Amino acid sequence: PLDETLDNAMVLPKIKKNSDGLRHRMKASDFDDVSKEIFVTATSIFRCLIVSQAPFPENVAVETQLAKAAWHEACQIKGINVKLTPSGVKMLLTRTSQVRGELKTKMRSLTASFFGFRMSNSNNVIRQNRDLAESLKDGSVFAFKDWESKKGIYKTELLQLGINVMWFANRHDEGVIHHKYFNPMPVEVIALVLTTIECCIDEWLQGLKEDIKFTSATYGTVYHGHFGSLQRFDERTAPYKLLDKICVNLHDVARCVEQCSFSK
Repeated sequence: PLDETLDNAMVLPKIKKNSDGLRHRMKASDFDDVSKEIFVTATSIFRCLIVSQAPFPENVAVETQLAKAAWHEACQIKGINVKLTPSGVKMLLTRTSQVRGELKTKMRSLTASFFGFRMSNSNNVIRQNRDLAESLKDGSVFAFKDWESKKGIYKTELLQLGINVMWFANRHDEGVIHHKYFNPMPVEVIALVLTTIECCIDEWLQGLKEDIKFTSATYGTVYHGHFGSLQRFDERTAPYKLLDKICVNLHDVARCVEQCSFSK
């Protein structure tokens, strides 16, 4: 069992003491070099596990189990067992909201340019932005390749662009290094990116771009809505394996883009 393996680890992480002897918030630099190396690798793996299995975890227990799994795999990769401490778990768990926030930041400009939202004080432009945002959210038509005619469900180019820029921008990105978590592209990742796109569209609902926090409290239910829709789509098109093909294609195109970028 994973817990037992971790509990029987041979090496305990050595924590650097603060010069003033006072307690302070833990950060990666507080660990010794060996533990820091494990932590950096575990963090990368944990971010992949979160987005591919539980982007909006139902509870801390789910997050903690993924943190333990990430730490265990990092130890295996480095060839040494380092015991995962409660403070280490706490540090890893902060990455859940961080990875979602990072995706949101990268998707903001992509979403605005893709759909044609414009920054302007013109009443006409403000109205156009507001009307566009409302129409895109109606029935989640933004998920279609052609949102005006509602054709090509889950084939919007923006979905691919988001995946490319977040996980496959270069050979050092997590989608490349830890490709097993993205091949084929998990339905959870698709639902997460769709939720992020919706949050970015929400920022234009008043006609002028505003900052809306991509929190679990606000967008957890939105994510589960998209995830449920994807599952229903899969069930209704099961004989044709359409969702499976979409997942495979999203990964293959992302890898192709990354490899082409590297070869230039």
